[in-house]
Amino acid sequence: MTGHIRVLIADDHPVVRDGLRAVLGTQSDIEVVGEAATGAQAVELVPAQRPDVVLMDLQMPQVDGATAIARIRAHDPHAKILVLTTYHTDADITRAIEAGATGYLLKDAHRDQLFAAIRAAARGETVLAPLVASRVLERMRSPGATALSGREIEVLTAVARGMTNKDIARELRISEATVKTHLLHIFAKLGVTDRTAAVTLALEQGIIRLGA
Repeated sequence: MTGHIRVLIADDHPVVRDGLRAVLGTQSDIEVVGEAATGAQAVELVPAQRPDVVLMDLQMPQVDGATAIARIRAHDPHAKILVLTTYHTDADITRAIEAGATGYLLKDAHRDQLFAAIRAAARGETVLAPLVASRVLERMRSPGATALSGREIEVLTAVARGMTNKDIARELRISEATVKTHLLHIFAKLGVTDRTAAVTLALEQGIIRLGA
């Protein structure tokens, strides 16, 4: 790339956005061209600002980070989105990567790692924090529980929250029959026979998480 790397910051905390803007401002080749406080705002700003890299938090109001990533990529398949978050469970990583994230970085990363990750993402390279890379490798090596798809994780998370098949179908906009099919696949992959066992195992292995 030539010239400045145009960056859009998407994070719901003003202090975090201010801090990132200040830190990135120390680099002569990086320029912050916009900020989004919600996932929906990020989706709207990308085509308007045309950033080279989007820094995306996952826990965003209105539209969560993974959904925002998917929507941005649907409009621009070449968009480069670097997740910058505190969350690193299998569920978070899977949803973000399946949505089309270019990379996944944790907020405890050193500023030099952040600069390098932004430059790499701008070149189209995949960037993973060491801990995230380790979890991805673990998932690849394990044929069982960690083989759940993004949709199966969403269904199982909903089950863990006490939702019925009807509730899940309504929230995910799928049929109850499809929910049942997903559950059967989940049971088979986890090697369990019921919802309670599936949720218990998934929580123990970090495949799903509850709470913010």
